[in-house]
Amino acid sequence: MTLQRPVFPLLAFIAATLMAAPLQAREALASWNDGPTRQAIVDFVARVTTTGGPDYVKPEERIAVFDNDGTLWTEQPAYTQLLFALDRVKALAPQHPEWRRKQPFKAALAGDVKALAAGGAKPLMELIATTHAGGGPEDFQALAAEWLAHAENPKFRARYDRLVYQPMLELLDYLRANGFKTYIVSGGGVEFLRAFAERAYGVPPEQIIGSSIVTKFVLVDGKPALRREAKIAFIDDKEGKPVAINAHIGRRPIAAFGNSDGDLEMLQWTTAGAGPRFGLIVHHDDAAREAAYDRASPVGRLARALDEAPQHGWVVVSMKKDWKVVFPETPKP
Repeated sequence: MTLQRPVFPLLAFIAATLMAAPLQAREALASWNDGPTRQAIVDFVARVTTTGGPDYVKPEERIAVFDNDGTLWTEQPAYTQLLFALDRVKALAPQHPEWRRKQPFKAALAGDVKALAAGGAKPLMELIATTHAGGGPEDFQALAAEWLAHAENPKFRARYDRLVYQPMLELLDYLRANGFKTYIVSGGGVEFLRAFAERAYGVPPEQIIGSSIVTKFVLVDGKPALRREAKIAFIDDKEGKPVAINAHIGRRPIAAFGNSDGDLEMLQWTTAGAGPRFGLIVHHDDAAREAAYDRASPVGRLARALDEAPQHGWVVVSMKKDWKVVFPETPKP
């Protein structure tokens, strides 16, 4: 005679497991307020990770891409790499007296961030290319890391790498815990990002995609080396983002996270794919704890992406309503 295992303990175990899942998500996303935004994230992750479910996605296809400036850390009062470039202009100015008469270096030396931002992408990229050239990638990363270790954001009086968004750090961890591979896809320089992203976000160098300057192979005293030149190789912004994702990753992501019109094409391309898709926009509407800006802002302008969000089903995060805290530590502006 074969004894059967009691059914009730098994049912109790299954019920307890199902009840525990929301609690685990709540603990993982502790800085997110309960509501439709947080629930949309949890529901999407549950759908694509439920084995045998209609929307199950194999782990190797769980690719999530994140913008950096304004999505993972603050971009106010100006993009962090621009502020780094301004300091580089001042440091290199004694070697270039002509900069005092030539734009955009004249504005940089005067600290006129508004004039630089108003000039568009071309003068900014010229400024960055000129001040970031010379030496190899490792040299530049060391230079950027040293600056980040001491420089302070002028608005918040805190180190830039401490002005990361706590809810987004939790989201990165939550996705990785559920088998996602997370990439940073930023208009910022790839070597600048590599100077801090693994420490700040847990994203390794090979999973960072960004703008780049021309880098060439050379022999120095018979030894192979790389040298960075003052020429732009690729701008990883707007329509450049899907192109770069395809070139570097080789898979279309199933989730994309951004905050501005510079992320529009990345969101469009990601969510247009077959199967379950997820798009999210961080809307800066919290003047008290961080900043409030969108359509009229020269930094992180958000207009078209905000208008298109409803038709694509993109989730729009209200920083003011959806986040319990903004930064890991509260800065003192």
